[in-house]
Amino acid sequence: MVRVVVVGGGIGGPAVGAGLRRRGIDVAVFDRDTEVAATGGYHITLDGRAQTALRELLPPEGVERLLASSSALRLRDRDAFWDRRGRLLGHGPDLAGDPSVDIDRITLRTLLAEAVGDDLHLGRTATEVGYADGTPRVGFADTEPVTGDLVVGADGTHSLVARYLAGGPTNTPAGIIGFSGRTPLPALSPSERQRLGPRSSLALGGHGAALYVGFLDPVGNAALDRPELRMAHTTGPTYIWGAMLPESSATGALRGLHGEELRAALLARFAELGWSEHVLEVLARADPHSVAAFRFNAASTRARDLAPWPAGRITALGDAVHATPPTAGMGAGVAIRDAADLVDNLGRAGTGTTALTTAVDRFEAGTRRRGSAAITRGMATVRWILATDTALGAAATTLTTPLLAAATRLLHRR
Repeated sequence: MVRVVVVGGGIGGPAVGAGLRRRGIDVAVFDRDTEVAATGGYHITLDGRAQTALRELLPPEGVERLLASSSALRLRDRDAFWDRRGRLLGHGPDLAGDPSVDIDRITLRTLLAEAVGDDLHLGRTATEVGYADGTPRVGFADTEPVTGDLVVGADGTHSLVARYLAGGPTNTPAGIIGFSGRTPLPALSPSERQRLGPRSSLALGGHGAALYVGFLDPVGNAALDRPELRMAHTTGPTYIWGAMLPESSATGALRGLHGEELRAALLARFAELGWSEHVLEVLARADPHSVAAFRFNAASTRARDLAPWPAGRITALGDAVHATPPTAGMGAGVAIRDAADLVDNLGRAGTGTTALTTAVDRFEAGTRRRGSAAITRGMATVRWILATDTALGAAATTLTTPLLAAATRLLHRR
């Protein structure tokens, strides 16, 4: 029987583990975290393709629990676009027919971990990967190494496995520092609740500053009305936001702050850039323990640059191959699709070295295509935001946003 060793227990790794276990293939998933819930409590968007992949990886009851714990986009209002003073600039498309759902990262990771069961090993930090006498091998910090017929790196942007395969990093900084947090809807003033509404928003303010405010309500907007199956980490309407600033020594220094200190410094920076106090209320009233800073990283948008190694019995998926800025809203979904594709190819492969290598080759061709599309979408938004950090871009933003706001008001009066 084929034995698969997976490094990384975020989303893609347990997704592979769940799918292989469901097919009766021997698998072991290792992650350095000691608890499944030791992750940011933010939300993940799963489009129709990602949900189809999950149906291949999870048993039907697992998919039902996922949908009962998700917030349906079709039940939200249309997305809104604002300027830094909270003036409406326009709306996104009608979501009535959108099959996508939002789910807490903690909830999704917990559900996948349960599907992997005893084959998930926590508190195991991988330190090396390679071949020993022709057999794929993973070394760990405090325990004996593990071998398998195939090693899969699902260990994220700074992947040990992908770095080994590529001979160096597989992505670079995208030029933006992100800040995220959670704000329960009741914490906001009535006027801000009304302005933001049950929808996602994006505000642009020039100088490379932007604020995304997502709306998550797995109770009131449940994708599947089965309360008895609900396991959502979020238990009421919540705004889960992401603030963005161009990478610099000043914004880089914010990455060393935490909690209330980080929230205060972030508010001060946006205030310096002329953002209105009421627009920043969602930051000011966030749970300080939820506020975190991180760097946007991105792999190449060219498919031929992704997974730039010959197919073998060590491979990688998700952000390890195609690190995607969160502006795409697709990173986790593409990792899940990678997992389903790998499981499918392994399920149809034989047990010999040549058969496994052929299956990996087919899988890697697919992950290059999926990754390229997601990164291209995410980087389009990144470049748009960074364009406002130039002298011309800042001036254009300052001049055009009031005009757009005025035009929007006129349209609404008709």
